[in-house]
Amino acid sequence: MKDLLADVATRAARYIAKVGDRRVAPLPEDLARLENLAGPVPQGRSDPAEILALLDEIGSPATVTTTGGRYYGFVNGGTLPAALAANWLAGAWDQNAAMYVMSPVAARLEEIVIGWMTDLLGLPAGSAGGFVTGTTAANFSGVAAARTALLARAGWNVEENGLFGAPPMRVIVSDEVHVSLLKALQMLGLGRSRVTRVPVDGQGRMKANSLPALDDKTLVCLQAGNVNTGAFDPANEICARARETGAWVHVDGAFGLWAAVSPAYAYLVEGFGNADSWAIDCHKWLNVPYDSGLVMVRHGEYLRTAMSGSAAYLRPSGFREPWHHVPEASRRARGVEMWAAIRSLGRAGLREMIERNCRQAKAFAKGLRDAGFEVLNDVVLNQVLVSFGSPEETRRVITGLQEDGTCWCGGTEWQGRTAMRISVCCWATTDADVQRSLGAMIRVARGLRHSGSG
Repeated sequence: MKDLLADVATRAARYIAKVGDRRVAPLPEDLARLENLAGPVPQGRSDPAEILALLDEIGSPATVTTTGGRYYGFVNGGTLPAALAANWLAGAWDQNAAMYVMSPVAARLEEIVIGWMTDLLGLPAGSAGGFVTGTTAANFSGVAAARTALLARAGWNVEENGLFGAPPMRVIVSDEVHVSLLKALQMLGLGRSRVTRVPVDGQGRMKANSLPALDDKTLVCLQAGNVNTGAFDPANEICARARETGAWVHVDGAFGLWAAVSPAYAYLVEGFGNADSWAIDCHKWLNVPYDSGLVMVRHGEYLRTAMSGSAAYLRPSGFREPWHHVPEASRRARGVEMWAAIRSLGRAGLREMIERNCRQAKAFAKGLRDAGFEVLNDVVLNQVLVSFGSPEETRRVITGLQEDGTCWCGGTEWQGRTAMRISVCCWATTDADVQRSLGAMIRVARGLRHSGSG
């Protein structure tokens, strides 16, 4: 075991050392070699060292370099050194983070991280939290808590009685609602098409003056950081109306809530702390390994009621029981690397990283505008949308850039326009990475234009 772990450490360190020089997307021949990992089930045992070598030699070239500084797709963060090291140690510990008795260290670290996150993001003191896979599971858990609370007010116990015959509850979303929230509604039996949609402005912000009347059977879902533009819904006004009527406000704050850490960007999240539940992604701007998300709920009893289970052999301790706050029972100890990441950066390091990424997003927007291309959004955070002309021209540039390998950006459709989407949220992204990537974008776009391909 000792030799094997030393070998994997050497191989991983070699991979990381070469990240800055690698193509971001693998070559077709690297993908083709993945077939060498297939075949029938082996009939006998294999040497672990040989398995590791095969996995490294064939698998590593076929990875997308998401942990490097030139990946700008899907709002994916990288992996901080302290978080990666903590993840390895947690793997060696192999803790089941379901219950305190199974892993006191995992349970205690979760409590510490919840306190730190409450402080960093300006959430209500005493909020409860659960450690989940990402924003989809966090949205699921937050909406489940809302469902419990709203139906309980109507005299209905949804945990015991289900939704058959339950009083109706209304769900309000914006026209820019994220797919992860719709998936949560789908899984919870609330339906994707039964929602009331509120129109948005040109940046994707919900129009508060178009919000319908609210009541104590209404769930309002807000966004803190639109996945395309980075824009924020007007939380101050909407949360105030919800508080007057007893409506529940849930926030999809996957990456946008991290703006609270920076005094320069905290104005964007003003009012979001007045909501009732929040979904936060930690493998985005906190830059911890996959998978890692957090649900936070102002009144923890609703989260615990929605998520709790019991059995004769699962005797609770006098401590916080992690599995009473999330959908899973057995799960890995995600709080370990989250603790390491926050401890590693501290408030000052988090602020520097967030402000640097936002400044880099603005540099992308300026460079592309100066080169004659159209930026479609107000760059308020870390998201940039750019058009290179017609939809066909823009799609060709995106394909050409991905094939070029210098950096990686994806495409999107934004209010009737085809755009390339640049998401900057990696701790490793340097200003040199931005200039190198910007140069590739302009070179590919102009090359296609001059060749007549567009």
